[in-house]
Amino acid sequence: MNHLPHWWQNGVIYQIYPKSFQDTTGSGTGDLRGVTSRLDYLQKLGVDAIWLTPFYVSPQVDNGYDVANYTAIDPSYGTMADFDARWRRRRPAASVSCWIWC
Repeated sequence: MNHLPHWWQNGVIYQIYPKSFQDTTGSGTGDLRGVTSRLDYLQKLGVDAIWLTPFYVSPQVDNGYDVANYTAIDPSYGTMADFDARWRRRRPAASVSCWIWC
């Protein structure tokens, strides 16, 4: 029996803190559009998956890890519809997987 490693055992996982990754609105805070706009670049770097740090609604006492609502995106990062539409549109062009962990 051939035991090939799982993709994540040798894969490149790139952690992104959306708040400081890229600002596309001029607010001074990074956002989800900034992340999705860089998927092709991340693919060229050889990234297999991205690990997004929390972007949910939070009181921001602990840099977003103190999530107040796991079902709502903090408006400063964008909206769920915005994230879904952009991610699905960009996904076929870039083979980067997305992991969202808290």
